[in-house]
Amino acid sequence: MLKSSIVVSFFRNKLPNTESAANTYQQVAPGSKGDVISKSRDRAELAAARRVTPCVRARRLVGGDAHPFAYRGRSRVAASHARCSAGRAGVRRRKQACLPTSSLRYTAEYGSRSGRPLPSALTHWPVGLPAAPAHRPSLPPPHTERGPARQRPTRAAGFPGGGGGGGPGEASCRAPCCSPVSRSWPRSSPSSTTAASACSPASTTSRSTAIKSACGDPKAKPSYLIDKNLESAVKFIVRKFPAVETRNNNQQLAQLQKEKSEILKNLALYYFTFVDVMEFKDHVCELLNTIDVCQVFFDITVNFDLTKNYLDLIVTYTTLMIMLSRIEERKAIIGLYNYSHEMAHGASDREYPRLGQMIVDYENPLKKMMEEFVPHSKSLSDALISLQMVYPRRNLSADQWRNAQLLSLISAPSTMLNPAQSDTMPCEYLSLDAMEKWLIFGFILCHGVLNTDATALSLWKLALQSSSCLSLYRDEVFHIHKAAEDLFVNIRGYNKRINDIRECKEMAVSHAGATHRERRKFLRSALKELATVLSDQPGLLGPKALFVFMALSFARDEIIWLLRHADNIPKKVADDFMDKHIAELIFYMEELRAHVRKYGPVMQRYYVQYLSGFDAVVLNELVQNLSVCPEDESIIMSSFVNTMTSLSVKQVEDGEVFDFRGMRLDWFRLQAYTSVSKASLSLADHRELGKMMNTIIFHTKMVDSLVEMLVETSDLSIFCFYSRAFEKMFQQCLELPSQSRYSISFPLICTHFMSCTHELCPEERHHIGDRSLSLCNMFLDEMAKQARNLITDICTEQCTLSDQLLPKHCAKTISQAVNKKSKKQTGKKGEPEREKPGVESMRKNRLVVTNLDKLHTALSELCFSINYAPNMVVWDHTFTPREYLTSHLEIRFTKSIVGMTMYNQATQEIAKPSELLTSVRAYMTVLQSIENYVQIDITRVFNNVLLQQTQHLDSHGEPTITSLYTNWYLETLLRQVSNGHIAYFPAMKAFVNLPTENELTFNAEEYSDISEMRALSELLGPYGMKFLSESLMWHISSQVAELKKLVVENVEVLTQMRTSFDKPEQMAALFKRLSSVDSVLKRMTIIGVILSFRSLAQESLRDVLSYHIPFLVSSVEDFKDHIPRETDMKVAMNVYELSSAAGLPCEIDPALVVALSSQKSDTISPEEEYKIACLLMVFVAVSLPTLASNVMSQYSPAIEGHCNNIHCLAKAINQIAAALFTIHKGSIEDRLKEFLATEMVTHCTLCLVYIQWQEKV
Repeated sequence: MLKSSIVVSFFRNKLPNTESAANTYQQVAPGSKGDVISKSRDRAELAAARRVTPCVRARRLVGGDAHPFAYRGRSRVAASHARCSAGRAGVRRRKQACLPTSSLRYTAEYGSRSGRPLPSALTHWPVGLPAAPAHRPSLPPPHTERGPARQRPTRAAGFPGGGGGGGPGEASCRAPCCSPVSRSWPRSSPSSTTAASACSPASTTSRSTAIKSACGDPKAKPSYLIDKNLESAVKFIVRKFPAVETRNNNQQLAQLQKEKSEILKNLALYYFTFVDVMEFKDHVCELLNTIDVCQVFFDITVNFDLTKNYLDLIVTYTTLMIMLSRIEERKAIIGLYNYSHEMAHGASDREYPRLGQMIVDYENPLKKMMEEFVPHSKSLSDALISLQMVYPRRNLSADQWRNAQLLSLISAPSTMLNPAQSDTMPCEYLSLDAMEKWLIFGFILCHGVLNTDATALSLWKLALQSSSCLSLYRDEVFHIHKAAEDLFVNIRGYNKRINDIRECKEMAVSHAGATHRERRKFLRSALKELATVLSDQPGLLGPKALFVFMALSFARDEIIWLLRHADNIPKKVADDFMDKHIAELIFYMEELRAHVRKYGPVMQRYYVQYLSGFDAVVLNELVQNLSVCPEDESIIMSSFVNTMTSLSVKQVEDGEVFDFRGMRLDWFRLQAYTSVSKASLSLADHRELGKMMNTIIFHTKMVDSLVEMLVETSDLSIFCFYSRAFEKMFQQCLELPSQSRYSISFPLICTHFMSCTHELCPEERHHIGDRSLSLCNMFLDEMAKQARNLITDICTEQCTLSDQLLPKHCAKTISQAVNKKSKKQTGKKGEPEREKPGVESMRKNRLVVTNLDKLHTALSELCFSINYAPNMVVWDHTFTPREYLTSHLEIRFTKSIVGMTMYNQATQEIAKPSELLTSVRAYMTVLQSIENYVQIDITRVFNNVLLQQTQHLDSHGEPTITSLYTNWYLETLLRQVSNGHIAYFPAMKAFVNLPTENELTFNAEEYSDISEMRALSELLGPYGMKFLSESLMWHISSQVAELKKLVVENVEVLTQMRTSFDKPEQMAALFKRLSSVDSVLKRMTIIGVILSFRSLAQESLRDVLSYHIPFLVSSVEDFKDHIPRETDMKVAMNVYELSSAAGLPCEIDPALVVALSSQKSDTISPEEEYKIACLLMVFVAVSLPTLASNVMSQYSPAIEGHCNNIHCLAKAINQIAAALFTIHKGSIEDRLKEFLATEMVTHCTLCLVYIQWQEKV
């Protein structure tokens, strides 16, 4: 598009004595040496030269220099040009008219697009013009023939996607896009404005597409088109369009009168987009007429840039007019705006008559354009027929490519280091899609040549056979066969052409899919070979750079072909249009792109030497051998040679930034100079010069424009507009294990999306950027989920295998072995022998693939993809694929651990800690193996997950194994102990089920023996065990609170008993007055049971920590054992807390002290609290002897305890007394002596009472 505007500018000024030539922007310094304006036309041309076109104003709005030609620096080429032109009086007026505008347009668009200061190589003063004036001339107000200029309206608040930053993110851009530049320059007539100053065709097409999308979506459509009050007015306007009748239709237009201001405000941007299309059409038509008059020579193999941009301009023009005709609401929008303008200002908009007529004329755009292009057929057909040396060679079958060993570096090892050469270097990587557009649209417009030229007909038929549709713009497609047939059916004598179209359609439907499928298949292997060789020998990127860009262009063409046919698949051959291996082709494209980026300096070094050592010499010889070489052409050619000769490898080593855009621009100018019919140096007669320069231009791009070359040949941003097909391809890739290793190519494509935006359509950036971010995030998330699911399946398999090794499964094996040796064997067949664990590892045939093998293979493939790119940047956002996998593994590991507990709240069932530990270890072993596939820190995953499992809730607020096991042991196991169904056996260090009527659903021993408690400690860790201890202490504190209440109820009796322990008779009398003696004993027993369970937990924790951190545990133990007796209690408690955290037993339990300290009340004085604590000891002491009358209190030597758990009372009394008197700062030793004395007296008293009772009996 940029160079098209240069073509526009040049040819508008080729004809002398035309109005447009006088209006071309030229800045001349009056009175300077070398003033080329003759005295006879001095005044008229200076007036024309100082007229500032909209393009100049746009340049300044974009952010150009103070003066368009007051550039900051000069390149080596610029200096050479200045020296050569200083002694000349002037140059031909035709070049003087051409160069400034083209240079300005190129500078304005290219400079603003690159987003960086304009390089000196581009900003030199054009050849043959006077030096740039130092001052900035005053700018006269713009004027036109039709009256004063009006500023375009600013963006309305209600405009879809308005506000300059894009509205809510939609799936596609629905905002009609108009940049500040394009909507703010003054209006001017086509005759006074060059085509170079028109709104960019690309941005106009984007805005037109956006209007079409907005009008096609009820949510984004302008409200005036769906307003019921305006419905009749809209129908009337469309019916009368383009006529304007406001006087006799007041009733129908009454509502329009009320809303005219808002309509003018909100539809202005839509309206002026259509005006821009009309202006662009005017400029193109004028340019085409100028080209015809100049009889320009076009040959894609010689003047490549000129021909390519000429054909691009025609296709862009055709596309824009077709897109305009597809906007169904165009008449309503234009009519509403104009009627509102008529009502507001009393007259129609000045552009409306021409605009309305254009809309009517182009209802069938191709039919109208066929009429327009009759006088342009000669130039257009010449340009198209020049493709006969390029297009057929590109449009070959995969078998022909394969036979020719296309793109192969190893097919001829002896020539591997030879540079890849061609007479048509830029044509080798020219887009096949672009050439097909040129041929199909071009020959439709100049269809007469199809009847007279066999070459043209063969080219056209070959293009028709390759596709069923063409891509107009983004996701807008054009069905070529139907459109061509509809156009030719009404032309007399075209029956043969119609038959050709129908035959080509059949060929396209039946064979095109298979042809392109085979091409993609070939390209997959070819690109794989190319990427593999270049990754091993990157130095080959120098001589074989052409192969790389050819491969990228070929692959891109095939991918785009498949994409645009995604929604246009013939049912009969649907399989040919479904490619599940497309990800592989995209992946190898990305690999080649990565090689070019990574080894760019290697390519620079090679081509800098190539330019200076070979190209400069050959070009110099060609220039010297020219029979005719005018001075100006000679100056430009000499500057080329000088520029290349001055290059050196040291510039690459020093990191110097190269920029040959000025040189390429000069060659483009030179093509224009030498391609007109009466040029002194005709490029048509010196084809070798053109071919050599085309090769040189390619070499310069290898030095300074590698990124732009990658965009030109391998940009896949079109996927942004095919979201559904894009996502479908991705899902197919994940579903096929062999292709999942290439799934990373889909997120990488999202990095291309921003290259399809245009600086004159800024509103699109936010929509396209948001879409690229959302798609990239979705792809990476799905890849991580797929890997997570595979890992989960592998973990499940490994947990099943680990479960087979549990001790509980060995009983059956032992019994079978015993039975075999037994003499009581019968002759009957026994049970089938169970497979032993590990049998699955005994492979007799390597062809047998197990499910686990398939899972590992699929995982390795997918992990390769995740590990391929450390990070990727999408719209200034950095994505790290590995972090997606890490986060998903953390979430799944957390859920799996909790799930493996198999906790059932209804039945109170839970997995044994040892079994859970076995499963967790198997799971962790699998996760550790992931580090062999992906460079992730799996230890960080373990730390994050397992540390959260030691807390009550995880980071998501979900229960952890700590909370589940704590709740189960407290509410299930220990509650059954208090109910008398379970007893604590000190000898076994476990809780054991007691024989009862109602059997428990679990075996307490299997959850509380030393091995299970150690497994629990392994799972919960010190933090989890501390939470378990705190929960146990909370239950103890609640029991102590109840005991204190019982003490308060009996405080008077207990006070008397405390002072009367030496009076047996009085003690006996007082004892009878006590209440709730059994409750006291029962609560103390519960406390003892809980403390016994805690001692088991602490002992197991100490064993586990001694195994994992023996040195640290021994240090803590030594510190605890050697604490001085006279140490302050606060310091001692800190030591005890440290020791308790390591599982070491302490004289005073710090957790119990903390739990009981929380019971302090503000209403009770410390002295009263102390008294209650002392009386509690008395209460327990006087109650103990009553246990002798309980049958369950009989001691059992086998278990070293009692079935009613009263053997736990001693631990309860010692721990409670120590904790209470530590809190109240009393003497623990004195209080326990008092307890023993009271208990002894009470026991003796009860014995005496018992003896007396026996005597009476």
